[in-house]
Amino acid sequence: MEVFEKVNKVLNMTTLLTIMAVLLLTIFVPQQAKADDALDIMVDAAILVDADTGKILYEKNASAPLGIASMSKMMTEYLLFEAIEEGRINWDQKYTVTEYTHKVSQDMRLSNVPLRLGEAYSIQELYEAMAIYSANAATIGIAETIAGTESEFVRLMNKKAKEMGLEDVKFVNSTGLNNADLMGMHPKESGVKDENVMPARSVAILAKALLDSYPEVLETTKIPVKIFREGTDDATRMDNWNYMLPGLVYPYEGVDGLKTGTTDFAGHSFTGTAKRGDTRLIAVVMKAVDNEGVGSYKARFDATRALFDFGFNQFTTEEIVPAGYQFEGDETLPLTKGKKDSVNIAVQEPISMLVRTSDKESYKPELVLDKSVLTDGKLEASVEKDQVVGTVKIIKEDGKDYGYLSDKANEVKVVTSEKVERASWFSLSLQAVGSFFSSMWGGATDFVKGLI
Repeated sequence: MEVFEKVNKVLNMTTLLTIMAVLLLTIFVPQQAKADDALDIMVDAAILVDADTGKILYEKNASAPLGIASMSKMMTEYLLFEAIEEGRINWDQKYTVTEYTHKVSQDMRLSNVPLRLGEAYSIQELYEAMAIYSANAATIGIAETIAGTESEFVRLMNKKAKEMGLEDVKFVNSTGLNNADLMGMHPKESGVKDENVMPARSVAILAKALLDSYPEVLETTKIPVKIFREGTDDATRMDNWNYMLPGLVYPYEGVDGLKTGTTDFAGHSFTGTAKRGDTRLIAVVMKAVDNEGVGSYKARFDATRALFDFGFNQFTTEEIVPAGYQFEGDETLPLTKGKKDSVNIAVQEPISMLVRTSDKESYKPELVLDKSVLTDGKLEASVEKDQVVGTVKIIKEDGKDYGYLSDKANEVKVVTSEKVERASWFSLSLQAVGSFFSSMWGGATDFVKGLI
C-alpha cells in the first residue's frame, strides 16, 4: 500500500506541474504569437506602411480588389502635379464650367462646391476644393483641363497606374463616384454602374508615390477648414472630410493627410498619413464597420487610429546591418587576371528598418551576388574600389515578415572595398603556363589512374 501511495503522490505532482505549465503557456505565448491579431480592426482590407522605405508593418486582405471611392482622387492629384511640373498647365489657369460639371456640382447628395455654368475658375481653387472637400465636379473640371475630356483623363489614370506597378486596378472616372451618379455623362468606355477598384496594397503604393514625388500635397490636405470663393454669393464652407486632423472630430497627433472615400459600393474607406519624429506612416482601411457591422465615418477613423497606434507604439527604426559589414565565409570574391587572387567585398551603406524592437535579432542579411558580373563565380581584374558585385537581402528568421511595397525597396549594394589592378602581361603569361602544365599534370594523373 505504501508503494501505491508514493506512486499516487508522484502522479498527482506530475499532473499539477503539467496543469501549471499549460496555464503559463496559455497566459504568455498567445500574447506574442497573436500580437498582430490584437488589432482586431473591422475592415474588409487594411495595410500599414513605413512611408520612407515602403516596409509593410501590417496587412489584412491587402491584395483583394475593392471599391476605393474618392481615394481615387489621389491619382487625379498626382496627374495634376505632374502636368504642372511639366508646364502643360498652371495654377492660375482658368477652367470654364461645362454642362457636365455644372450639373454634377448642383447635386447636393454628393460632395461638391457650386459651379456656375460658363463661369471660369482657377485650377488652384478647383484643386483645393478637391483635396480638402473632395468636390466631385471640381475634380472633373481638373480632368477636362489636363486631358480635354474625362474619358481621355481616365485613360491617363490607368496608364499611370500601370507605370507605377499598381495591380488589379480599374479606373472608370476621375472622381471615384459610381458612374450612375454622373447623370448619364460618365466616360462611355465603362458601364453605368461601374466604379473605381483597387486593392489596399496598390492604394498604399499610390499614396507613397504621391508623397514621394509631390509632398507639397500635404500643405493642402492638412487644412481643416477653408471657404470656397469667400466673399461671393457662392461662398461655401469646406470642412475637411479627414476628421483625424487637429481640431476636428477625431484628432490624432501627426495626421496631415491624405484622402477619404465613401460610396455604397466602397463603404467607408480612408488613406491616412501621420508623422511623429522622423517616422511617417501610411494607413489604408477599406470598408470599415463598427461593432454592429455598420459602416460609419467613426469606424474608418477608429480602424486607422488602431493601425497608427500599432505602428508608432510598437516599432522603432533599428540598424540591421552596418556599413562595411562583411558576410561570414564570403568576405572576399575570387579574382582572375589580377595581382591578387581575391578582392574584399562589403556592404556599401548601413541598412535601417522600422521593426519591432523585440524582433531586431530575427533579421539577418543574406548576400545576393550579381551573376552577370562574374565568370564561373570569379570577378575579372582590374577591379575598382566600390565596384558593385551584388546586393543584400534581409531575411526574418523567426515570425512573419510582410516585406515591402516594392521588391527593390531598401535594396543596398555590396561592393568591392579595395582596388585590385590587372596583372602584367608577363604575370598573366606565367599564370597561363602554370595553368597549362597543371591541367596536363591533372590529365596525366587521371590517365594513370585509369590504367591502374
